[in-house]
Amino acid sequence: MNITITNELLLAGSVVFIFGSALIAYKLFGKAGLFCLSGIATILANIEVILLIDAFGMEQTLGNVLFAVTFLITDILSECEGKREANKAVFIGIFSSLFFLLLSQSWLIYIPSANDTVSRAVRAVFSNTPRMLIASLVVYAISQVFDVWLYHKWWDFTEKKSHSKRKYLWLRNNGSTLVSQFINNLLFTLFAFWGTYDRKTIVSIFLSSYVIYIFTSLLDTPAVYLARRIHDKKSSQMNIDTNQ
Repeated sequence: MNITITNELLLAGSVVFIFGSALIAYKLFGKAGLFCLSGIATILANIEVILLIDAFGMEQTLGNVLFAVTFLITDILSECEGKREANKAVFIGIFSSLFFLLLSQSWLIYIPSANDTVSRAVRAVFSNTPRMLIASLVVYAISQVFDVWLYHKWWDFTEKKSHSKRKYLWLRNNGSTLVSQFINNLLFTLFAFWGTYDRKTIVSIFLSSYVIYIFTSLLDTPAVYLARRIHDKKSSQMNIDTNQ
């Protein structure tokens, strides 16, 4: 049976692959794995975001899933490693974006060889990235710091209500991510695309992106539960090894 590869299938596969990679990175390398993935995701998302696609009846940017995984990473770190480690991932993402911005712009200064065949394509892509990267950097910093702060505010609330630090993970996960994703999406769409596209396209990008973020936010909740399970198993094993 032949299966037609569509944008919808590719996006669904991307969610599984990227969220699954976050869990594998955490299982194999602990918080260091998530720190590395956070830096990689912020860089790649800033390249992907300049690509527009049609999927699920909406026009949207391609960087939505990679931006979504950065929120998954901070939620996993908040839940399993603490607020300080979650904020560290945010600062790693900011540093990675700054590093990439400066380095990619330096590529445009070089005089290409007569035998060069790709510099024109590179210039076409990266001459548009400064605005995207600066917008992304500012919005990323605002929304991610807010996301970590709100996650722990929700945690304080759920702990007081249930007298348990473990209950209502789904509430603090979605309660923080959905709000911070809304802020992230609104600010980024305005900063990055205002004056580049007409208002109808900008509204379409904003609405479609947030719809995708709603689905990815709901889908990342099982991933956070699995990450906590991974953390609990590692902690139990460490306790057994220590007592032996």
